Amino acid sequence: MKYDRLIVVGRFQPPHEGHVHLVKYALSQAREIIVIIGSAQDSFTLRNPLTAGERFSLLDKLLRSRLGEDYCRRVKIVPIMDINMNKVWVRYLEMQLPPFQGVVTRNPLVKMLFRDAGYAVIEQPPYNREECEGTRIRERAVKGLEWTNCVPPEIIEDLEAIGFVDRLRELSVKD
Repeated sequence: MKYDRLIVVGRFQPPHEGHVHLVKYALSQAREIIVIIGSAQDSFTLRNPLTAGERFSLLDKLLRSRLGEDYCRRVKIVPIMDINMNKVWVRYLEMQLPPFQGVVTRNPLVKMLFRDAGYAVIEQPPYNREECEGTRIRERAVKGLEWTNCVPPEIIEDLEAIGFVDRLRELSVKD
């Protein structure tokens, strides 16, 4: 492991297999990782249908199941509100989190912001992005198409219990 602590950023709307792949890769690069649940203040919109608390619970359950002991010892999940000011976002994270050495991401904006701030940027290998992407999962659920193929089975029942698909459909209705 090259780093003491790295961060991983996502909205996890909903958590999916690509996120699991990202977290596992980040753990191969660092002793500890902090998983940031971004846009923590946003919920009940088509882009961000789940609350920060729901995302935290789903992600916690999923990572406990997949990572076991490694999760408990090496992963911290932290919801962070957006400040909508890209230029100072990394500095904002520095105020909210313990020291970290870099970020694991494929997002072009996140890579640029962290590089500009002098941090290591580690790009994880791609993982079936065409299928396992939150926007696609949400769009398929709204249309009544198969949406669970990239959503881990450990959290499907939880998503059903909170009415994930019904919520999306209600949010998609235009006045």
